[in-house]
Amino acid sequence: MTFSIVACDLEAQPEPEWGIAVASKFLAVGSTVGYARAGVGAVATQALANVAYGPRGLELLESGGDATETITGLTGPDEGRADRQVGVVDAAGTAATFTGEDCYEWAGGLTGDGFCCQGNILAGEAVITSMRDAFRKATGELAARLLAALDAGDEAGGDRRGRQSAALLVVRAQGGYGGGNDLAVDLRVDDHPDPVPELQRIFGLHRLLMPRPEDLEFVDLDERLIGELRVLLGIPGDRSVDDSLKAALLEFVGTENLEERWTEDSRIERGILDHLRRLRG
Repeated sequence: MTFSIVACDLEAQPEPEWGIAVASKFLAVGSTVGYARAGVGAVATQALANVAYGPRGLELLESGGDATETITGLTGPDEGRADRQVGVVDAAGTAATFTGEDCYEWAGGLTGDGFCCQGNILAGEAVITSMRDAFRKATGELAARLLAALDAGDEAGGDRRGRQSAALLVVRAQGGYGGGNDLAVDLRVDDHPDPVPELQRIFGLHRLLMPRPEDLEFVDLDERLIGELRVLLGIPGDRSVDDSLKAALLEFVGTENLEERWTEDSRIERGILDHLRRLRG
């Protein structure tokens, strides 16, 4: 009842990434399908999903199994495997996918270099091939490429029963908030009439609030810009960076949750400046 893509980017900087994008006519699909661990791999479990496949699959990968061996280890002892569907990408970027013979049509999957796509109860095979083509064509970070694939599958008909939820999960070492965990992206649209575009919108907000290091651009605070900031923030004073201006900027950053773009020196990050101009200009 789901279509998904599991993929990795082993060339990503500062660390390799693994991720999953998924959509379905199913409530909160992100809570069921996707599992990933930085440096280990990623697993999508769906159809009549065996949710134990997620953590167990990561255990098998971490113990040294490749994608194919992991799927065999999951499905072999499972008496309900005929109703299961699973996709795996391992630490080396090898991908494998499995569709049980009793999954509802259209059901199937395919693999490529560093990714696999799979789905069941789909509008047709074009859902999966469109995802493959879009992922290969897309550029940029892994999350954006996963979303491009998901959008292509959605446009090709997606889940033939309709739309309800979508999710995006990407992991990389110390990729989470403040570097405190590996959850670089963990976004879900649990119940929405058009979940894939809504997921794309939320991802745009995520990129604003949780920028990648290479996206940060710091601008020197010259007299012209200081004057503009005082007007936008409603702070009187001359064209110098004094305590009142610093305090007003810090309050704005805290209110808008832009602390990942904050610096203590006499500069401002471009994303903060552009967001301030949009809101106050």
